[in-house]
Amino acid sequence: MPSPTPEVRVAIIGTGGIANAHAHALGELSGRARLVAVADFDRTRAEEFAERHQAAQVYGDAESLLENEQLDLVHICTPPGTHAPLAIAAMRAGATALVEKPTALSLGELDELAEVEAETGKQVLTVFQHRFGPAALRLRRLVSSGVLGRPLVATCETLWYRDDAYFEVPWRGRWDIEGGGPTMGHGIHQFDLLLAILGPWSEVSAFAGRLSRPTDTEDVSMALAKFDNGAMATVVNSVVSPRETSRLRFDFEHATVEVEHLYGYREKDWRFTPAPGHEELAREWDVAGDGDVESGHLVQIEAIVEAIAAGTEPGVSLAEARRTMEFAAATYASAFRGRPVAAGELAGDDPFTRSMDGGAVPWAPVKEVTA
Repeated sequence: MPSPTPEVRVAIIGTGGIANAHAHALGELSGRARLVAVADFDRTRAEEFAERHQAAQVYGDAESLLENEQLDLVHICTPPGTHAPLAIAAMRAGATALVEKPTALSLGELDELAEVEAETGKQVLTVFQHRFGPAALRLRRLVSSGVLGRPLVATCETLWYRDDAYFEVPWRGRWDIEGGGPTMGHGIHQFDLLLAILGPWSEVSAFAGRLSRPTDTEDVSMALAKFDNGAMATVVNSVVSPRETSRLRFDFEHATVEVEHLYGYREKDWRFTPAPGHEELAREWDVAGDGDVESGHLVQIEAIVEAIAAGTEPGVSLAEARRTMEFAAATYASAFRGRPVAAGELAGDDPFTRSMDGGAVPWAPVKEVTA
């Protein structure tokens, strides 16, 4: 009789709001994964979090946690400006790093992460949970099989609402800490799923503006994108839209597939419309056996835990996350430079590889030159 698979040993760094979604998911995976330790500079918050989620050890900093624990997986749930340094520390301590979006603040940081991956043999994964819902997995299978025909047109909308008070949290709405506005912090989940379905993009032409909110970053961006397979898409990211929705629509030769939800979809949120003459394709969208689970953290974390236990490659890999991050960078570069940006164009010493704002934000205050 084969021996039982050992539990994956997990720690969480950062015990703020989003960390609870990670901890709840781990709680659902009892017997396969175990939360052994947490770290947060706010010791009281960390202790309360550990008690609530039954973590045995509490640390006041990430360095102490990584020095004292033998870990398979480290969840990084801190503000974006700390993601890359903590992921590097986790890998060098021998663990896989699972990072909340965005993976890093710049393409340059992503390339540094790739170097450490090669050095340590460990991975950086990004939380892009919408890829893992049953309907998205089914759609990717159908696209790969070719039964839907060529992808032609797509729309991707993240129309959310965040009031002025939301940005009173010191790190929100700042290029140097959050990395960007809704393009990086909100809409990235939806257009990551768009890219997962449509594949490599080839060119982006975009606008971005600070229309209403008291931020350094944009509060709205809009992009037109071309893909290697010939498809075209629109991508809208907003935090000034009172009726909130997240919406994706894919028009293939033989069917339209669409989803509308807010922070996570279920089967009821999807619609499949076959083209005239292709009504039999409705059977391909049969949900039997796929289950009706929400596209939340649990589905991705469960897939990661299973992959680590089996010794296979978990997702979302750094290479895939980089394609999504490059799309965000190209959106900013196109908007601020006033011209299209091709895939692969942002490289080397280009300012948009060093930061998402590229030093070119049109509404940034002009610095006075002193004698």
